[in-house]
Amino acid sequence: MPLSKLWVIAYRDLFRHRRRSVFTLMAVALGLALLFVMNGLISGMMAESLQNSIRLRTAHLQLRAASYQEDQLGLQSKDLLADPAGLVAQASALSQVQAAAPVLWVGGILNTIDESAGLQVMGIDATSPLYEPIRSGIVAGAWLAADDRDGVLIGRGLADSLKVGAGQKVSLAIVNADGQPDEGIFTIRGLFSTGIPGYDESAVFMTLDKAQAFARTGARASAVMILLNDRAETDTVAAALRRPDVAVLTWTDLNSFFVETMQLASSLYVLLDGIVISIVAVIIANTLLMAVFERVREMGILSALGMKGGQIRQMFLLEGASLGLAGVAVGAVLGLLGVSYLATTGIPLSEKTAAVAGSGFAIGTTMRASFDWGTFAALAVATLIIVLLASLYPAWYAARLEPVDALRD
Repeated sequence: MPLSKLWVIAYRDLFRHRRRSVFTLMAVALGLALLFVMNGLISGMMAESLQNSIRLRTAHLQLRAASYQEDQLGLQSKDLLADPAGLVAQASALSQVQAAAPVLWVGGILNTIDESAGLQVMGIDATSPLYEPIRSGIVAGAWLAADDRDGVLIGRGLADSLKVGAGQKVSLAIVNADGQPDEGIFTIRGLFSTGIPGYDESAVFMTLDKAQAFARTGARASAVMILLNDRAETDTVAAALRRPDVAVLTWTDLNSFFVETMQLASSLYVLLDGIVISIVAVIIANTLLMAVFERVREMGILSALGMKGGQIRQMFLLEGASLGLAGVAVGAVLGLLGVSYLATTGIPLSEKTAAVAGSGFAIGTTMRASFDWGTFAALAVATLIIVLLASLYPAWYAARLEPVDALRD
């Protein structure tokens, strides 16, 4: 019997029980749509969090003294770069570099009359484009002038918790490079909001010259931050800047905890994907087995008329393939619509929730999905393959029915 005839019979049998076929098709479609949305959301969160971390915290590359320990924010001469200006000039000469600037990190405590908060003081080159995300996020007051000697910038979240605003004075206490406590009075020049609550509540900016004078580090800096035009050029630029007395850290080194956590999360999502697809496979197998049991006599008649077991097997595989293809098509459309909605509108989070969820990660107040076409294609193909595999047992069972026994039932 030609394949076209088998297709006609399979098509007719599917519409013999339309409600069951439609429910099975929707199970496949909804399962695949769910996988699209889940994977699109996790892909979007990973990409956005990494991009936020690079543009706000780590840049693509950092040059540090070999002995510098980030968790201690050391200010001793041996832990700081002796010639940050020379390193900036060397990095800026490379065509792959978009911006390079020195930074001095100091641990500090910001005090008001009623409140205090531990944070990281950042002495920055206020003219560098490296800090454009902060400059563009000013929501009150103004950006730091290059020669500002007593002004600071703080995040709006920190300002709200301390109940202060632009133009007010605050006290900042640090332990300087000599190991002595020091305190200064500064004016809040402006408030910024990056959309990352955890970041906005933990940093205070001042000009690099003032930070160096305040911390008594001379012209030294904690690191040179380097932003590239293309992240793919990271290894090339790192190799060009590598020196015996300087540690060159890439964005993967600087975000190692995040990368490892996301790799673990991706593994768990693969397991979850497998569970969802397996459930769909069970539904398909159950539907086709029910069709076999209902059509035992029909199978016996077809066998008696000369239809071979292989042809009966092909007929049920065609039924499974039809349900699978239709379900994958509908599921892909529904899934892409869901991903599109989450990519544009997203899932809003409160600042407190984002701060808790983003502890150690640069998660904003809106979770957005992204279109990971490679993953989506793999999920669609995997779903179709699993559906076909799930059809094998019902098809094999139907093909091995003996005509005499089938007609007797």
